[in-house]
Amino acid sequence: MRINRQIRASSVRVIGKDGGQVGVLSIQEAQALADSDKLDLVEISPNAQPPVCKIVDYGKFKYQQTKKDKENKKTQHQVKIKEIKVKPNTDEHDLQVKLKRARDFIQKNNKVRVTCMFRGREMAHPEIGRRVVQKIVDELADIATAEAFPKQMGRNLSVTLAPGVKKSKEKIRESKNENKESGTGAV
Repeated sequence: MRINRQIRASSVRVIGKDGGQVGVLSIQEAQALADSDKLDLVEISPNAQPPVCKIVDYGKFKYQQTKKDKENKKTQHQVKIKEIKVKPNTDEHDLQVKLKRARDFIQKNNKVRVTCMFRGREMAHPEIGRRVVQKIVDELADIATAEAFPKQMGRNLSVTLAPGVKKSKEKIRESKNENKESGTGAV
């Protein structure tokens, strides 16, 4: 960020100390205006035509910027991938417990990887594991969508579920019909 004499443009759009626009001035006039108020001329938007400069106390401006950046960082949510592991012979109650955990993860905006692990002779019947994984995907379909089809990688079958629901074609048609009906009734 350039300030005062570091600004290279010949003319700049100036924003006054009160936040109102002063207009397009030459760099010398803008600097003289900032000096008369004993403040700094700070280039805010260097890529604009002409560049935008603001008359402010640079120390205070810098402090407010770092404070705003910290506040923005607090509100950001990083999406994490949580994993739920099942086996082809996982019992119904255990499956419901794992579904409840997966639902909690998805509601907290995290992705969930569902992994079905095969051991020994279980590899002879991968369709049983596919049914278990598909059941989990179907149970969570109201709040999550599968990013891809389940993939078999060695002894593991996995699928990743992301928060949010894709609209089906029927739901899209219904919403369009509702819009048309409400639009024709109002004049």
